[in-house]
Amino acid sequence: MSLLVVNISDMKISTNPEDVIVTYSLGSCLGVTAYDPKKRIGGLIHCLLARASTSPKRAQQNPYMFVNTGVAMMVRKLAMKGADIKRLEFKAAGGANMRNEDTFLTGQKNYEALLRLMERNEIKLKASDVGGSIPRTIFLHLDTGKVVMKSLGRMKEL
Repeated sequence: MSLLVVNISDMKISTNPEDVIVTYSLGSCLGVTAYDPKKRIGGLIHCLLARASTSPKRAQQNPYMFVNTGVAMMVRKLAMKGADIKRLEFKAAGGANMRNEDTFLTGQKNYEALLRLMERNEIKLKASDVGGSIPRTIFLHLDTGKVVMKSLGRMKEL
């Protein structure tokens, strides 16, 4: 088994069923997985902010920083590796309000941006665990497509 780590504003994809892709400590950031169960190809992105329009220069330098550009780019790259876009299963975690005084509602905006993107493309999220005020770590197992979330010492499948 090989562990591929996704950092903040980063994305990894794999075609190796022995790989597990992980991103740690999702707070207000949003982690999104996409998986083709027939080809066993998947990806995981860790988005910092909702929309690229808030910082076009940063979006050009790193589209993975933003939900609307990063998730779309991840899907394109998965298709280039042989995934069927119509078969992709999407799951999301994070989008928390880590500080009570978070007037920017970053986590909520990140999740809302994902939902808008999915709706525009007529795609449904298969599962999600978002909001609240807890950090989350998610693991995408390429052999099965299983997404496991770890938070506060507990594990659960999404």
